[in-house]
Amino acid sequence: MSRDSAPTRGARTQRATTGSRWRAWLRHHRAMALDSARRLLRHPLGSLLTMLAIAIALVLPAGLWLALDGARLLDAELDESASLTVYLAPQVEAAEATRIEQALAARPGVAETRLITAAEGMAEFQQALGLEDALTRLPDNPLPASVVVHPVATAPAAVRDLAESLEEVVGIEEVRLDLAWLERLRHLAELGRRVTLGLAVLFGLGVLLVVGNTIRLAVENRRQEIEVVTLIGATHPFVRRPFLYSGAWFGLGGGLLAWGLLTLGSDWLATPVSALAASYGASYSLPRLGVSGSAILLACSTLLGWLGAWIAVNRHLAQIRPR
Repeated sequence: MSRDSAPTRGARTQRATTGSRWRAWLRHHRAMALDSARRLLRHPLGSLLTMLAIAIALVLPAGLWLALDGARLLDAELDESASLTVYLAPQVEAAEATRIEQALAARPGVAETRLITAAEGMAEFQQALGLEDALTRLPDNPLPASVVVHPVATAPAAVRDLAESLEEVVGIEEVRLDLAWLERLRHLAELGRRVTLGLAVLFGLGVLLVVGNTIRLAVENRRQEIEVVTLIGATHPFVRRPFLYSGAWFGLGGGLLAWGLLTLGSDWLATPVSALAASYGASYSLPRLGVSGSAILLACSTLLGWLGAWIAVNRHLAQIRPR
């Protein structure tokens, strides 16, 4: 019985030791997180200024990202409105124009078609220019019938291929396609995305420098304490832990301030932006961060704060030697 019971007691002792170590590790993390938060609250003005510097560094790339997201939605609406104007030959009669419009609607790659007769085209032209009296004196209507074609695929290459295929149809004189403005818009959007990415990297480095410099000063202020705990056997992860939590608190606070600034800025600009869009006959509202965007912003700011603290602490712990 004694041989069987001895290993059992040893196994229970080992399990209890592992569990107690795990609980002690969690207690130490909780204690360091609370202690680092209390240290920040002891110096509210300095902590607020550091968080505000982090928030300012985060607001610009986040604001550009929101602007590009709004431009992406606007670009999707422009894609939906992309169309081709097919001008029929002047000698095409009304019945033939209707047959051509039906043939175009049945072609693959065409989502919708609309026939504009010569008379309807002249009426729209007169209304747009306000020259009703002058144009009514013309002996004949110089405008041909036309068909507005909405393609299924709105990519520039696909629309060009569709335009080339429509030019081969008998009775069609010209296919008018103007994608230059759309391509310019997409080039500007791509440029904006790259500029935003570059600014995000630069300002992210700025956040690392701000947090790193703050943590460096904290390490120097507690240098003697670090030397003492290192002398009695404290490991580098043990010494590094409170400073990492301080960096994470700085990053989280900066992220919350950045979120508040972005929300206030969106509310401040919402009315004039909506009025400007309404003046062009469009409906547009500034995009908001939402739940996912807010979570990404706070996670990135906290991670940047933690990373800046980790770099600063590792660099200075390598230079500290107990005396």
